[in-house]
Amino acid sequence: MMKTETKFVTKTEEQIKVPTLLYLCKEDIKKVGGNRSDLYVEALTDALRLHGKKDFVQPLKPYLRAYGKEGHIADRIIAMPAYVGGDDPVSGIKWIGSKHDNPTVRGIERASGLIIINDPNTNFPIAVMEASLISSMRTAAVTVVATKHLAKKAFKSVTIIGCGLIATKQVQSLLEQFTQIKEVHLFDLCRQTATSFAEGWKEQYPSVRFVIHETADSAVKQGEVIVPCTVTDKPYIEYSWLQKGAFVCNISIMDVKKDVFLQADKVIVDDWEQANREKKVLNQLVVEGEFSKECLYAELGEIVSGEKVGREHDDEIIILNPMGMAIEDVASAYAVYKRAVEKQVGTALNLY
Repeated sequence: MMKTETKFVTKTEEQIKVPTLLYLCKEDIKKVGGNRSDLYVEALTDALRLHGKKDFVQPLKPYLRAYGKEGHIADRIIAMPAYVGGDDPVSGIKWIGSKHDNPTVRGIERASGLIIINDPNTNFPIAVMEASLISSMRTAAVTVVATKHLAKKAFKSVTIIGCGLIATKQVQSLLEQFTQIKEVHLFDLCRQTATSFAEGWKEQYPSVRFVIHETADSAVKQGEVIVPCTVTDKPYIEYSWLQKGAFVCNISIMDVKKDVFLQADKVIVDDWEQANREKKVLNQLVVEGEFSKECLYAELGEIVSGEKVGREHDDEIIILNPMGMAIEDVASAYAVYKRAVEKQVGTALNLY
């Protein structure tokens, strides 16, 4: 762990310590490789192993919803604190807000936020950084790490539902990490959005075929790895849409209908306590008595740490329901911070 930064100033002949922290804007994060998947895949793999070994502290994240039940499901601010253990422990919190209509009404990104990193030796803050890039990239890294363990080894097709910023990072990270991908199937409620999305990727990956579908079921049926990237509050993906051997990384949580959870060969979450709340589909099934922790195959960290096996045969239909964990954000942000210190990127700020 890097110790809390200090510098010395003289005041009335008395020397006092002045703690400082490092501020990193989005461009700073990009400068140190925070816009590429490798950093996040490595950080997330370590964090998930620690989760599997229970070497972490992660309170349930509260949701601040200014308009309560009347508001859109994606209109909220979330506080996500965590302590990540291991040989180089770190503490921190992500404070991230979202408004579903930011892109269409205001022309700005849906999500925005900050991450604060603390030295657990003193609990002093050592860094503050922009959160939306890290948040979207760590979400994609979860998909990558999970795909390594839960998708068919020789998979070649990916389906993306919803073609916004989150989808961009998902496609980027999957194509960077899995060179065998030959087809990316796309669906968005706005066909022009899907078209523009595909055109942007075709230039970078001319050997990959990008296919735009007229319906969600058509796209899902073609995918061996399926990643919904929407803000829907109405489940629509049915079990009958899934081909044998499909892996669904349900990152936007509300896309998958109840029958998928009940009929899939393996249901996995990132963290049971985090996933079984907020009246999400899985929580609804628990309340109705249709699902329980005993029905769960594993938490993802148990698979990454080797305590449980991931995919066992090519015909298994597997679903991961990741609510998103604070340890992922804190571990990723700390990796970014260490690179920034090494490369002397960012702005030093005095606390006092």
